[in-house]
Amino acid sequence: MSTLSLSPARQKFWHISRLPEAEMNTEHLVEAALAIAWEEQPRIDLGHYRDQLDRMGTELKLRIQDMIYPLKVIKEINQYLFVEQKFRGNENDYYNPRNSFITDVIDRRTGIPITLSVVYMAVGARIGFPLEGVSLPGHFIIRPQRQDVSVFIDPFAGGEILFEEDCAIRLAQVYGQNIKLEAEYLQPVGTRRILERMLMNLKQIYLRQSEFDKALAAVERVLMLYPDHPIQLRDRGLLCYQLERYTEALFDLETYLDKTPEAEDSKLISKLIMEIENL
Repeated sequence: MSTLSLSPARQKFWHISRLPEAEMNTEHLVEAALAIAWEEQPRIDLGHYRDQLDRMGTELKLRIQDMIYPLKVIKEINQYLFVEQKFRGNENDYYNPRNSFITDVIDRRTGIPITLSVVYMAVGARIGFPLEGVSLPGHFIIRPQRQDVSVFIDPFAGGEILFEEDCAIRLAQVYGQNIKLEAEYLQPVGTRRILERMLMNLKQIYLRQSEFDKALAAVERVLMLYPDHPIQLRDRGLLCYQLERYTEALFDLETYLDKTPEAEDSKLISKLIMEIENL
């Protein structure tokens, strides 16, 4: 893929997406999150937001430098981020796309679980307290990247400390019914999965708002992370169809059928392909 025709923001995201997962770290996550925001707001000063995170890390590092116990460190981070800096979950306007842009989250001090988690992870990395993401169904939390600490942290709930049984309760709250807590739900996820989830949130928001061009932009970046993802190939084709980009739509929809000939929607997609070919 040639990057020459891509915007600077898209080029930045592309270069990060090409890294092997094992080489990605929290700074790559932050830079990719900044690139997502930059594409939406091309005139923002990314350096300003890096400086904000650095400042928070510097101030907090002075306060935890003599702390030995991880739970005390978590308590101090929570005090700093959620009491003093006033970060909080945006419960009243959850589906506002601004909640998905780390720049807006830093400016407004409000966000959704995954973006607040990224801010928390960024600050943790700066104070030598690495954290990793945990992608629960319908929710996102983090945990210390240490073998001796088996707790989870919910940044959307002000940094509430959770144990495994609390995660099951949180799932029940999210879905309004008891959900079996599978062991895989509590496994850490890498940078690629976190970025995918951020973009999927944006995709769903923009689809709900019928902003198909922006939904397409989200899908295109998911495909940078996972180039052969059949569902995203299909959805890119469907969005191109909505935007009357028929040649691109045809290519993606045919590729989708080639990859998943037994898909439940194969007849519908085949019908749409015929319709495009007859335009």
